[in-house]
Amino acid sequence: MRLDKYLKVSRLIKRRTVANEACDAGRVFVNDKPAKASVNVKVGDTITIQFGNKEVKVEVLDVSEVIRKEEAKEMYRYITGI
Repeated sequence: MRLDKYLKVSRLIKRRTVANEACDAGRVFVNDKPAKASVNVKVGDTITIQFGNKEVKVEVLDVSEVIRKEEAKEMYRYITGI
């Protein structure tokens, strides 16, 4: 699954356009490398997102195209942040 879509479906970022902008600005990393929105995300990857002076790091546990809002948090596990 594309990184921008994963961020939206998992609700780490609310909208896909915002996810795209964050990737373009260099604020999203996959496995500690700067990532474009088109990068493929798979189970086991780590995603780091920089929100201003805060940083959130998560591990990908599930890659589902469609998921209910209540189950979105089950798609990842926090490593650091929030």
